[in-house]
Amino acid sequence: MKVLSIKRKINFSKELLYMRLLFTIFLVLLSSCSHQSKQKKNSRPNIIIINVDDMGWKDVGFMGSEYYETPNIDHLSSLGMVFTNGYASASNCAPSRACLMTGQWTTRHGIYTVSPSTRGKSEDRKLIPTKNTHTLSNNHTILPEVLRDNGYVTCQAGKWHLSDNPLEYGFDVNIGGGHNGLPKSYYPPYKNVTIEGGSDKYLTDAIMEKAIQFIDTVQKPFYLNYSPYAVHVPIMPVDSIVPKYEKKAPWNGQGNPEYASMVDNLDRNIGLLIHKLKERHLFDNTLIVFTSDNGGLYGITKQKPLRAGKGSYYEGGIREPFFFVLNNKIKPNTKSDVPITNLDVFPTIIEYAGIGNSQLALDGNNLSSILEGKTETLERSLFWHFPIYLQAYNVKDNENRDPLFRTRPGSVIRKGNWKLHYYFEDEGIELYNLSEDIGERNNLATANPEKTEELLKDLQNWWQDTKAPIPTILNPEYKDKI
Repeated sequence: MKVLSIKRKINFSKELLYMRLLFTIFLVLLSSCSHQSKQKKNSRPNIIIINVDDMGWKDVGFMGSEYYETPNIDHLSSLGMVFTNGYASASNCAPSRACLMTGQWTTRHGIYTVSPSTRGKSEDRKLIPTKNTHTLSNNHTILPEVLRDNGYVTCQAGKWHLSDNPLEYGFDVNIGGGHNGLPKSYYPPYKNVTIEGGSDKYLTDAIMEKAIQFIDTVQKPFYLNYSPYAVHVPIMPVDSIVPKYEKKAPWNGQGNPEYASMVDNLDRNIGLLIHKLKERHLFDNTLIVFTSDNGGLYGITKQKPLRAGKGSYYEGGIREPFFFVLNNKIKPNTKSDVPITNLDVFPTIIEYAGIGNSQLALDGNNLSSILEGKTETLERSLFWHFPIYLQAYNVKDNENRDPLFRTRPGSVIRKGNWKLHYYFEDEGIELYNLSEDIGERNNLATANPEKTEELLKDLQNWWQDTKAPIPTILNPEYKDKI
């Protein structure tokens, strides 16, 4: 009996030892999973969107300018993928920014211009334009809200332009952002731009100084929407930089030393931003998107061979410098000719942030497969809708359809290399093959009726799908001068 009792005790001890061993293994596996989950969470990239105001397609060195000097931006572009066919989703500030934040076409949020939509003389407007939405509705789920809900600390630095207070739209920190579309002055006091704590610096410098303070103190992951008021008017030079450009010969329609000093100073500030990221060992895990909200201001800068500038839906008004950088994901020194738009930024960012988008109604595309070299094409059309009027620049050769307006009510579609403009006043159509005519000088609508019909049908289907408002009511004050 004693022998049996001893055997039972030995077996019980073995079972207890085995159970303890299993429990230890379980704890190790649980700890490992927790560590891996924490590591995965911490490995999410920081996100910075650099959305410059009114910077044209060729206002930077990496896109070919031989007048403006942008060494920091040029170097940053070399660390990722440059898109040569990058577009804004609208040709002026507010609608483009609304598209970036919502990831949706203008027809979804109704912001078509900087209010009102009746800009220009009433006697020259044949139609009553669609009423413009001035403030972005809170009904939209926007990028900073999605990122903040998923653990990101969010900061709006600079121009916001979509409401009075960006803190009500998913941002934890606001540096100088409000409903204003431009500063009354780049020199302090800025009058309509408030910098907490004040500043005695040039506005572009002051905003970057605060943005760097944010990066210096925030815990990862973070989202910085860096949107300087520069290089929007008023053209207020950085005096110490102007002499360098006064000595340079103009190039291809670029030759304004005061504007050049603003571009140069912006580049210096972006250099400071990159330096801070590297100093804090954050650069390698930061997704950086660089673009502009619309084309360059025609009369101040030109984008030859592109036609026209800001406010126009010819290429000079909507084609932008555009690149993405993310170490170990996006190969350096790469280029893509795939047409993209700032609508694609939202879905691409949340892909890299590891956030599902099944509940989000986004009109853009996730570009990660192109950025990582897995695919080289993206089969889809791009659309622009502007049922409004926007008066012409006060210059002789504005390069638009007529001398009175940069924009008359109409829509545009780009499909492959083909681009069609349609105008609601007179049902006018322009068709261009951008691969052969990037300057949009040779209208092929009559010579190529089949392609014209194809693109027009696609455009009409898009109007129906997006419930695009089409202005049809005649303006009783219109005076036909023909």
